[in-house]
Amino acid sequence: MREIGQVGFLDKPVPRPGPRDAVVRTTTALICTSDSHTVRGGIGPRENLTLGHEGIGVVHEVGDEVRDFRPGDRVLVGAITPDWGDSASQNGHPSQSGGPLGGFKFANSKDGVFAEYFHVNEADANMAKIPDDVPDERAVYCADMLSTGFMGAENGNIPIGGTVAVLAQGPVGLMATAGARLRGAGLIIGVESVPGRQKLARHYGADEIVDFATEDVVGRVLDLTGGQGVDTAVEALGADVTFQTAVKIIKPGGTVSNTGYYGEGEFIRIPRVEWGVGMADKTIATGLCPGGRLRMERLLRVLRGGRLDPTPMTTHTFRFEEMERAFEVADKKLDDVVKVLITFP
Repeated sequence: MREIGQVGFLDKPVPRPGPRDAVVRTTTALICTSDSHTVRGGIGPRENLTLGHEGIGVVHEVGDEVRDFRPGDRVLVGAITPDWGDSASQNGHPSQSGGPLGGFKFANSKDGVFAEYFHVNEADANMAKIPDDVPDERAVYCADMLSTGFMGAENGNIPIGGTVAVLAQGPVGLMATAGARLRGAGLIIGVESVPGRQKLARHYGADEIVDFATEDVVGRVLDLTGGQGVDTAVEALGADVTFQTAVKIIKPGGTVSNTGYYGEGEFIRIPRVEWGVGMADKTIATGLCPGGRLRMERLLRVLRGGRLDPTPMTTHTFRFEEMERAFEVADKKLDDVVKVLITFP
C-alpha cells in the first residue's frame, strides 16, 4: 500500500529479529478482503505499508531468546500476533493487547506478509510448526479464515442441535458455517446470493440457503424456524443492513456473533423494536481473529484429522510477481473469486 487507494511493489531491507522475535521467508499467502478495506482507508492513512496478514513460510532467522524454533522450520503465523505480557492478554483478550485491535499488527502497525520475508514478534508464542503431512495450501488458511470463521461459531453460544444463520458466505462465512457444523448445530442456514458460494456453503454444512437477492431474509428465516428465529446469527459481511438483519432473526435469548469488518460509516444501527427496545436478552458478541501458537496448533489438528479441507475456497492462484493483478482480482471480486492464493519462489 503506497497510500490510500494505491498499491504497488517496493524494495525494502530484510527485517531483523529482536531477541524474542523471528524472521520468516514467505512461501504461501492469501489475500483477504480486509486488505482491500485497508487500502481504501478503513483503518486510516498508511504510506508504503506492506500488506497481508495470512502467510506461512520457513524460519529464516531467530533472536537469541527464542527457544522452540530454528532456521529451516516450516511455520504458520496467525494473522493476529499479540503481545502476551500486555494487561489485555492477561485479562483473557490477547487480540486487544495494546488497545482495541492492538494484536492486529500485520498491515496495520507493521509490515505484513506480502513480501519475501516478514517479521514475527514473540515467536515462541505466535508461531506454530506445520506437520509434514499438512500441505502449505491448506495450512495457510489457519492464519485467519479458519480462526475467524470458527470464532464466529464459538462466540455464538451454539447449543447442540441449535439453529444458526450465517449471513454472507464469503471465506469467513463459509468457515463459520463449517464451525457451526463442528459445534453440533442442528440447522444451519446460509444467507448468500452468489451460486458458487451457495454451493460451497452446502459443501461446508449449510442445510438451507436463503438468497437475499430474491427472498426476504427475515421472513424466510422465521419460516424455517417455526416463527421463533435462530439461536445464533453470525454476521460475516460487515455491513449495517446485514447487522440489523442478524438482530432481527435471533430469538429472545439468542446471540449475534459478529465477525464482520465494518470499513465504512461512523455508526452501526440496532433495530429498536426487534431488539426488544433493549430488553430482549439478545446478546451481541464481537471478537477479533484469535491468534497465538495454541490456537494455530489446534486448527492444524483439525486439518490433520481430516475434519475440514479449506482448499475448495481457493479459486485463483498467482505467483508473487503477479501480486498486483492478484490484488485487483480479489479487490474487484472478478471472475467469481472466493479466495486468492499467492505462491512465493
